[in-house]
Amino acid sequence: MDTIIAAPSIVFEPLFDDVTVPSRGTTGAAGYDVRAHLHGRAVRTWRDGAEVMLSASANGAFTLEPGDVALIPLGFRARLPAGYEAQVRLRSSIAFRRGLVLPNAPGTIDADYPDEWLVMVRNVSTQRITIEHGERIAQIILHRYATLDWSIGVVTRSTDRSGGIGSTG
Repeated sequence: MDTIIAAPSIVFEPLFDDVTVPSRGTTGAAGYDVRAHLHGRAVRTWRDGAEVMLSASANGAFTLEPGDVALIPLGFRARLPAGYEAQVRLRSSIAFRRGLVLPNAPGTIDADYPDEWLVMVRNVSTQRITIEHGERIAQIILHRYATLDWSIGVVTRSTDRSGGIGSTG
C-alpha cells in the first residue's frame, strides 16, 4: 500500500477584505508577489534619525523622502510550516526603476512569527518615491532550513585552501 504524504501548506490570514493571497506571476517563478496594503494605514518610518509614524494619503499612497526607511505593511499574517522561512526580496523592477532597496536583504520571516508581514524598504534615490496601495512591492521565496547543534572543538584544515576574501583568485 502506498502512503500519500501531504505537502506542507501556509496558513494565510487576511487582515482586511481587499488583501489577496500571495501568488507567483508565472508557473516558473520562484517568488510569490506580495502587495503593499496602505489604505487607512500609518507606516512605521525612520526619518532624520528618529522613528515616526506617517500616514498614507486618503487614496493609499505613501511617500518616502530620500534616506527614509519604512516598514510597508502587507495586510496579512501567515504561519509557515516548521522548518521553513520566507525570504523577502524586492521585485527587481522596484529596485531598478524606483531606487528602493531592502536594507536587510534578504529579509527573513520565521515560521513562528505571529504578526502582520512587513517589507522594509529604503529610498536610496535623491527623489521622493511613492508606493501605492495594492502595488506589488516584493516577493517571498520559501526556503527549507536545518537547525544543528553547536559544539566546542578545534577547527582543523580540511583542504589545502587558506586565506579568505579573494583567496581563490
